[in-house]
Amino acid sequence: MSYYVYIAANRKNGALYIGVTNDLARRNFEHKTGEGKNFTARYGITNLVYYETYPTILEAIAREKQMKHWKREWKIKRIKEMNPDWKDLSQFLNQ
Repeated sequence: MSYYVYIAANRKNGALYIGVTNDLARRNFEHKTGEGKNFTARYGITNLVYYETYPTILEAIAREKQMKHWKREWKIKRIKEMNPDWKDLSQFLNQ
């Protein structure tokens, strides 16, 4: 099993959400349908723009906590390194 730390956004340079999950496709679906956190539903955060994969939940949670303490600029830099156009990566899930 793999675990994921991900960043979702409502638009390029918009509101960001960092989360952790063991099923990235399911979690992304929940964001798109407004399930889960009030924050993501309130700000329309539906686009998966970045993710990392980890072999254990403990590593994923540690990374999530680390990233949540980053400055916004660091988060945006990390997104741009993987996904310079801020495309919704959810289209590549389940392929």
